[in-house]
Amino acid sequence: MIPKLIQKIQKTQAPICVGLDPMLEFIPQYLLEEEKKNHGATLQAICQAVWRFNQEIIDNVFDLIPAVKLQIAMYEQWGAEGVCLFQKTILYAKEKGLIVIGDVKRGDIHSTAHAYALAHLGKTEAFGKKFTGFNEDFITVNPYLGSDGIMPFIQICQEENKGIFVLVKTSNPSSGEFQNQKIQEKFLYEMVAEKVHEWGKTCPSGDYSLVGAVVGATYPQEAKLIRKLLPHSYFLVPGYGAQGGKAKDLKAFFHTNGLGAIVNSSRGIIAAYQQENYKQFPEQEFASVARLAVIEMIQDLRHEILN
Repeated sequence: MIPKLIQKIQKTQAPICVGLDPMLEFIPQYLLEEEKKNHGATLQAICQAVWRFNQEIIDNVFDLIPAVKLQIAMYEQWGAEGVCLFQKTILYAKEKGLIVIGDVKRGDIHSTAHAYALAHLGKTEAFGKKFTGFNEDFITVNPYLGSDGIMPFIQICQEENKGIFVLVKTSNPSSGEFQNQKIQEKFLYEMVAEKVHEWGKTCPSGDYSLVGAVVGATYPQEAKLIRKLLPHSYFLVPGYGAQGGKAKDLKAFFHTNGLGAIVNSSRGIIAAYQQENYKQFPEQEFASVARLAVIEMIQDLRHEILN
């Protein structure tokens, strides 16, 4: 899957993924009102409005980008209806040729981690048949439980040619409360990165490993050290745009050939129509504005990274 991701990044010259994280305040009011008329004040109405929102976003950006990222919590908040919407969006994105990253941040004891891995990356067997669950191409995983919480994911990745991004240095402001604590003169995130390197050596895939890392755009100094520790891991980079990460700070995340990282933007694209610089557009044009925001992001990254 890593070679496929690289191929699509090279084809689009856009090392970015669009985060389909549909918080309710991002959904245009007219969509919600139309579905309320159709389905009443119900979860079904909300999910149908969000489905239309996701579908239009995908339709307007799929030719520009290699991948989308879905944060599962934004769907789980609407219960079973939302989980069905999560899977429906994954299937639609794949129909459009996009790579799908499931931002699920799973991690648990070995048996539970194995079940999570099967649900999101693999297949379960019953009645002499194999059944796929959500079937993302990559997912994010939490390493807090150690190797026995990670190895089941790696096993399924090897079987299914999928990939994982391990949380190493996250983009949120309080990440340093744990991740920047020192243990025997090493930062905790540094020790996690060393473990990611160790795990990655078990499953190479071309120049990179099936085991990547989540490294926040908001911490470019830390990224310099992490990149040295992880020369063969792809980085998923959240935090660009709305969280404060800037393109000029992202060179350390990439290799000199412009590969090695994929930068996520969620609200900066899907809610771009709410931004001041796009205020001339009505909310009905939210998807075409998302396309403009993607083009602007691509140009920003090309100027700072690919030149």
